[in-house]
Amino acid sequence: MIEIKNINGDVIYTHEGKSLEKAYLGGAALRFADLNGANLTGANLTGANLTGANLVDAILEHANLTGAILENADLKGANLAGANLIRANLFRADLYRANLSGADLSGAILTNADLTGAILENANLIRANSFRANLIRANLYRANLTDTNLSGANLTGAILTNANLNNANLTGANLSNCNLRGANLTNANLRCANLNGANLTNANLDLTGVNSDSDIDLTGANLDGAKIKRSV
Repeated sequence: MIEIKNINGDVIYTHEGKSLEKAYLGGAALRFADLNGANLTGANLTGANLTGANLVDAILEHANLTGAILENADLKGANLAGANLIRANLFRADLYRANLSGADLSGAILTNADLTGAILENANLIRANSFRANLIRANLYRANLTDTNLSGANLTGAILTNANLNNANLTGANLSNCNLRGANLTNANLRCANLNGANLTNANLDLTGVNSDSDIDLTGANLDGAKIKRSV
């Protein structure tokens, strides 16, 4: 039997088992749980309430967090590689340097989340809401960001090489010094976006929604081989 305590040391949940690996915790009430460094590999946390939980350096590889509530959760350095986070609520979650490679975040809420330095290689973020998210120096190599809302997001220095940003909303986003080499920005909304110093080599760039040069900052951007679509 494992007792899960909150940050005040009070027992809030009892798991009938010897380990949390592959544990079934679906719908569990784990608000403010202290799971610092916990091994939850392959655990089922579908619909669990982890609001404000401490998951610093936790191992959640291939865990199922479909529809889980992780508002204001602390996931700094957590390993979420291959995790299922479909429709998860990560509003204002701290994912600083978390590993989300290959994770499924489709339809997830990442509004105001901190993903500074996070690894999101090959992650699925289709239709995710990342409004005003912090993705400074995040690694989004080959990530799928189709229909993702990144308006007002900070992607300074992020790696978006070969990423799919088809129909993404990047209104007012900061993409300065971003590596967008080979990225697909077809039908993406780049109005008022900052692409100062960005590498757009061989990228597909859609500027049809940009009314004038003053609506987008491409100062110092590398556009070698880029396919640019402009309004007629």
